[in-house]
Amino acid sequence: MSPATDPYAWVEAVARTDPGRPFLTTPAGQRLTYAMLRDGSGGYAAALGACGVVPGDRVAVQVEKSPDSVLLYVACLRLGAVYVPINTASTPHEVDYVLRDAEPRLAVVRPPDRELLAPLAAAAGVGHVETLGALGDGSLTDLAQRAPLPTSAPAALAASSLAAIVYTSGTTGRAKGAMLTRGNLSSNAATLATAWHFTNRDVLLHALPLFHVHGLFAAINTVLASGSGLVLLPTFDAAQVLRLLPQATVFMGVPTHYTRLLQLAGLDREAAASIRLFVSGSAPLLAETHREFERRTAHVIVERYGMTETLMNASNPYAGVRLPGSVGLPLPGVSLRIVNGDTGRVESDPDATGHLEIKGPNVCAGYWRDEAKTRREFTADGWFRSGDLGRIDRNGYVYIVGRAKDLVITGGYNVYPKEVEAELDALPGVLESAVIGLPHPDFGEGVTAIVVAEPGADLSEAEIIRSAQARLARYKIPKRVLIVDELPRNTMGKVQKNVLRNTYAALYQPA
Repeated sequence: MSPATDPYAWVEAVARTDPGRPFLTTPAGQRLTYAMLRDGSGGYAAALGACGVVPGDRVAVQVEKSPDSVLLYVACLRLGAVYVPINTASTPHEVDYVLRDAEPRLAVVRPPDRELLAPLAAAAGVGHVETLGALGDGSLTDLAQRAPLPTSAPAALAASSLAAIVYTSGTTGRAKGAMLTRGNLSSNAATLATAWHFTNRDVLLHALPLFHVHGLFAAINTVLASGSGLVLLPTFDAAQVLRLLPQATVFMGVPTHYTRLLQLAGLDREAAASIRLFVSGSAPLLAETHREFERRTAHVIVERYGMTETLMNASNPYAGVRLPGSVGLPLPGVSLRIVNGDTGRVESDPDATGHLEIKGPNVCAGYWRDEAKTRREFTADGWFRSGDLGRIDRNGYVYIVGRAKDLVITGGYNVYPKEVEAELDALPGVLESAVIGLPHPDFGEGVTAIVVAEPGADLSEAEIIRSAQARLARYKIPKRVLIVDELPRNTMGKVQKNVLRNTYAALYQPA
């Protein structure tokens, strides 16, 4: 790839021309310059090499967010290894699946988890298991400190080379790994940096997780593309974010972050005076949240639209009309179209609702070792089927009106009903279940299970939730379980989830 567009080349360029430029700071006082980013990632790249990792090998990572976890990600970019992030909330059952599917050369886990996960990794054929702690402790850090820094420049890698595999579930079966290339990452970050007017004077207040494309790619890569800096928070804490806003110029969050900030009396124009851009994504932003935030801070939140498989697709404009309820205009170089679900024809009429399809340099290369799913999700002419239902108005603004795949987005995290239903249906006494998303004032959508008990079974909501906690990550666990006599079905026997959504639409709303 060209040095101007390779995601790691941005690090080298700034470290060479402005080595003391701040890259990362933490509330605890840690500080990394771009030169320290180059050297620190070089140390971790040497550690990966000591574990036998070569370009193209997968590195599975389930660690806490920290400066060292950022260095590890950049080290994978530098070496040409394929970064496989795993949600820190994933259970051993879920981690085991990723390890078996991705077949990484190396798994990096939290120090307390090594004893539990090492046998799973060995059974999955993973050659090495190392640890990395939130304070930079762990066996991988020890390796990085002992290994000599690379003396030669990283080898040039093609835009088509894999950079990451990020697992995203389908509505049928297990999670699938979306294959993201170096070209996907670099083109999208460069586009966002331009669209959102990033310069090397910007500072991003980073409160997002690093196992998600929002926090890892939209945030970190856009900072690298612009040579800017960031303040890295270990987690989102509304009071801490409010206190640190004056140190930043940009904040990226999910709708839940904004609703939590609005609960603080101190959120006002003065508190947000240094911020030039607030961005929201990963879930729909309620219009009332949009309006109340503008009233309190005089800032209009920029809502955008992205997916694991495509990174960012559309954004409300930096300079121009930002429409509440719309995810904005297609980003430069990205094309969106609406297809009629019955005829398969591209809709030409403005405001026609249909299936949203995407094409551009941001779209993934397909699904890891799953050619059948790749063929299903891409059209013959190369468009990606998003699974979302949407419309595009006569001015080009995009609106997401539903999700054909019944995806639930809660607090910015994707939850796929089939995965949760499979675990619930396996519980003793459960005959069948249907999982839906319902409007939730805090999380955007609340994961909700409608369960039918086996004849004679004595089920309780609390018991079902407690049982699910051993099998599912916390964000996937239903917030409510409603036990009913039967599920509504159409004449073909298919469960009518639209009926369930309508019936229980007000479940989480104030009385």
